[in-house]
Amino acid sequence: MTADFAPLRTERLTLRLLQPEDAPDLHRLINDWDVVRWLSRVPFPYPRELADEWIASTHRQLAEGAAWHLAIVGQDGDTEVLVGCVGLTRQPETRRAELGYWVGRRFWGFGVAAEAAGRLARWGLAHLDLDRIFAHVLEENARSAAVLRRIGLAESGRGEAQFLARSAKLPVLLFEGGREDLTAPVPLPEPPLLAEPAPPDSKPMMLVAACALIDADGRVLLARRPEGKPMAGLWEFPGGKLDPGETPEEALIRELREELGIDVSAACLAPFTFASHDAGRFHLLMPLYLCRRWEGSVTAREGQALAWVRPNKLADYAMPPADKPLVALLRDLL
Repeated sequence: MTADFAPLRTERLTLRLLQPEDAPDLHRLINDWDVVRWLSRVPFPYPRELADEWIASTHRQLAEGAAWHLAIVGQDGDTEVLVGCVGLTRQPETRRAELGYWVGRRFWGFGVAAEAAGRLARWGLAHLDLDRIFAHVLEENARSAAVLRRIGLAESGRGEAQFLARSAKLPVLLFEGGREDLTAPVPLPEPPLLAEPAPPDSKPMMLVAACALIDADGRVLLARRPEGKPMAGLWEFPGGKLDPGETPEEALIRELREELGIDVSAACLAPFTFASHDAGRFHLLMPLYLCRRWEGSVTAREGQALAWVRPNKLADYAMPPADKPLVALLRDLL
């Protein structure tokens, strides 16, 4: 698993696996009281050999799917520079993970922590079957609390945590957030041209067409919303919003070609059912079509994960609220 982990990038930074050769720089940055005094699980002084042991442990944890601890690196000309570390640790048997990070003192004040922590948190929600990210900071650590608020986490309470370097249990602020807090919001639909003015207390309507592609074995295709999109990390039936002037069938033909590289004719799209969902700022209406015939091979053209799923396993996948009621109907049909 470690060999397949692709570095995550931001505008200025790269988040990559820690390597044994990072140990000297890591030790130099973290063996600093001004850094360690804010971290609950790090001793001080920080022994040099502990850097080697910890780097090796990060690879084991990633291979087990328990934690993702990454180096934060920047560029000084052509030279890569270790700036700090950021990590997500999965809470066992839940869909939650703890976010942690630290940055070397010489790199404070440049927005590194928010840039790295926000990137990893959003990646985790999109790729790790997580619904919630949580973290804690010392009550007196206003700078780190501001980082968590900046990336979308909200204060959820107070507690205590043992701080190794201080040999004491100290009060902490608890933070937590979900997909709706850390990923892009769903854009409001634009009203059609020449539409009658809507009543002041009404909601705009968004029309989205979805398709249950069914293969020869009776499996249904689900697509995972990629990082950067609203509700990233949730699984859904392929499809998308109608463009102005499009019919649902025309929209699906276009979306399936753009997203999956397949050609579908309108005659192969069978209307099945629909979802009507209050999405808060707007109301979503989503007709669902069935399709058993198409031209071409299904390919993830937008970097999304794809899964062919048995009907009795569809409920095991985390889905947007509008898609969930459709699962039972499909299961009964297939």
